[in-house]
Amino acid sequence: MTMKLTCREYMQIIDTAPDAILFSDREGNIHLWNEGAEHVFGFSHAEAMGQSLNIIIPPRLRERHWEGYYRAIATGEIRYGKYELLSVPALRKDGSQISCAFSMIIMRDEDNEIIGMASILRDVTKAWDKEKELRQQIAELKRDKSQQD
Repeated sequence: MTMKLTCREYMQIIDTAPDAILFSDREGNIHLWNEGAEHVFGFSHAEAMGQSLNIIIPPRLRERHWEGYYRAIATGEIRYGKYELLSVPALRKDGSQISCAFSMIIMRDEDNEIIGMASILRDVTKAWDKEKELRQQIAELKRDKSQQD
């Protein structure tokens, strides 16, 4: 037997998910900000709602971000695969930078008109730092080996 979830139950999943789940309109203003987003980025729901995505985008990446965002809104296509995770730096409320892996979904209304973008993001900073450290260790080992040869 298949259980059908109610709208309330779907919202409970979204609201309490540990990953950041957000929705921004065509202009890039935030209209959904779950508990996971509060934890990942440090902004409360009240602080984030209605704000531009710029609150989590590092200044040096904003121009490139908005070019891609508006292109996706205009064309209805994301240049990355539907099931491909993207990795980007992001900002927390305290100004610190984190590494996020995320996926994006183009959202459409009942008339198939694009109304914005949804994203699911995870803070992968610890894993990214560990990977970076391992790459450095490998590079050092290769250097040491080449000097011994």
